[in-house]
Amino acid sequence: MSMYTEADAKAILDKVIALAKGDECIATLAGNRQGNIRFARNSVSTSGVVNEVNLTVQVAFGKRSGIATTNSFDDASLERVVRRAEELAQLAPENPEFVPAVDKQTYTATPTFVQATADIDPAFRAKVAGDSIKPCREDNLVAAGYLADETGFMATANSRGNFGYQQLNSLDYTCTVRTADETGSGWVARNLADASKFDASAEIKTAIRKAKGSQDAKALEPGKYTVVLEPAAVSGLLMFMLFGFDARQADEGRSFLSKKGGGNRIGEKVFDERINAFADPSHPDVPVLPWDMEGMARAKHPIIENGVVKHLNYSRFWAQKNELTPIAMPGNIIMSGGDKTTDEMVASTKRGILVTRTWYIRMVDPQTVLLTGLTRDGTFYIEDGEIRHPIKNFRFNESPIIMLNNIEELGKTERINGGAGVGGGPGLSMMVPAMKVRDFTFTSLSDAV
Repeated sequence: MSMYTEADAKAILDKVIALAKGDECIATLAGNRQGNIRFARNSVSTSGVVNEVNLTVQVAFGKRSGIATTNSFDDASLERVVRRAEELAQLAPENPEFVPAVDKQTYTATPTFVQATADIDPAFRAKVAGDSIKPCREDNLVAAGYLADETGFMATANSRGNFGYQQLNSLDYTCTVRTADETGSGWVARNLADASKFDASAEIKTAIRKAKGSQDAKALEPGKYTVVLEPAAVSGLLMFMLFGFDARQADEGRSFLSKKGGGNRIGEKVFDERINAFADPSHPDVPVLPWDMEGMARAKHPIIENGVVKHLNYSRFWAQKNELTPIAMPGNIIMSGGDKTTDEMVASTKRGILVTRTWYIRMVDPQTVLLTGLTRDGTFYIEDGEIRHPIKNFRFNESPIIMLNNIEELGKTERINGGAGVGGGPGLSMMVPAMKVRDFTFTSLSDAV
């Protein structure tokens, strides 16, 4: 992929805007290089690099709009894609929720680009695979994992004079380690912006330790337990809850943040007072694009303060309908934590369960955010502050709303998932803490390792 410079990207977008004959035009140019290596059964299975650059053009006539895309950027191709978007707009029905393109915005650059990640090459990927496989093979364990790295850019412009350009990248690594007899399983994952801070030979030790430690798991009676949830386990539950932080869903009675009689619960205490969360596009650990998918400039703002809901997401249409000033959709959520490690929270637990990871999570009741899912890759029984033995995995039925009202301790925060949004994806990056929670509900046992 040619990493288009700001000047080159602007030149293409300016041409597109000038060609458009509609009432307004929005154009986005995004490109990335996606590298990967996959390994299974202690051997590399696939590896490759994909490069792409795409232009998306949206043209509107009144409340009718059309969208067309292309990956050719000569003058003839640019004109063709604009005319196609105009043709589609003329054919489209009026959108009753149409809002015009944003006015000219002021974007503050965020630290979404790290050169060390952009420099990842096949040798780097091969070393990650080797560092993951070698210690497992030597210890009669079996490793399967995946490394993906992305480097790209995004540029946006519209006929109202708005323009933005940003380079960005990310690295994602995950590895599952199984014992040879397949009775033990361990897992580790890392999501980073800076590849220089990643060491697979150090990370794999976590998965190896948990795989060995989870052999010969014992059955434990389902019920309510105090749990120590590692950050990966926490994020799987919180992601479903965060989708409910939408003003329209709440106002229309479709959310746990809906108020009886209408409206939403902004300003109400919904969670334990120790729960604080905010969005910050420039956060050094989880930086994101300085604009949202509608082109609005992002800024730091609170979401939950001392358990009180401070912010819900208003689309520009819903904000206009309610005569409110819209705020850009956040690209990240940072939840404040404490200074305790997971081991320290285990040490302070009289009787409980350590959960490495939650997965296969499904919504049971949107109104209460009741979720069902399974534990995986290392679940352990705690007694008198020590891990006594591995236990069989559980199915749980639990709501993160209840969970965040049953907090006993908050641990250190960790970047879990997401990334900077390479290629324009709407993914949500998260920083979440490990948590110790009382009365977590496990409903049945699972024989799956």
